[in-house]
Amino acid sequence: MTEKVPIRVLVAKPGLDGHDRGAKVITKALMNAGMEVIYTGRHQTIAQIVAAAIQEDVDVIGLSVLSGSHLYYSRRLIEALKERGITDKLVIVGGVIPRRDIPALKEVGVTEVFPEGSSLDEIVDYVKKNARKVALGGEGGLKQSKEARG
Repeated sequence: MTEKVPIRVLVAKPGLDGHDRGAKVITKALMNAGMEVIYTGRHQTIAQIVAAAIQEDVDVIGLSVLSGSHLYYSRRLIEALKERGITDKLVIVGGVIPRRDIPALKEVGVTEVFPEGSSLDEIVDYVKKNARKVALGGEGGLKQSKEARG
């Protein structure tokens, strides 16, 4: 009998955003769904987030951003991951994110966005359905921007 390896998720709060109740709720929901979740805590730099993702060998990196800096931190995270040759992770972003910013987030390489009001079931289902596709070399990892695609 082979034991199923759980999906590993890193949940991070970049920058000076100090409110982390939502990140903790998401962390608990993912854990309750059988995933291994590493919560970095608040005030993380992009370098710290990337280092933790590598050290913990996660399948998914989730940013929780309430400060309005979701585009800035998402761009920096995707750039840092690509610089390290990491393209096989789901990168999801959630928080107070205007729907008009979702296309820009996906353009820089975010795989999915969960704005305010997204359900826990929706987030859990997305991660369950898509983390394994990436781990098996399927579609869904870091998306390349138009510039990177040529």
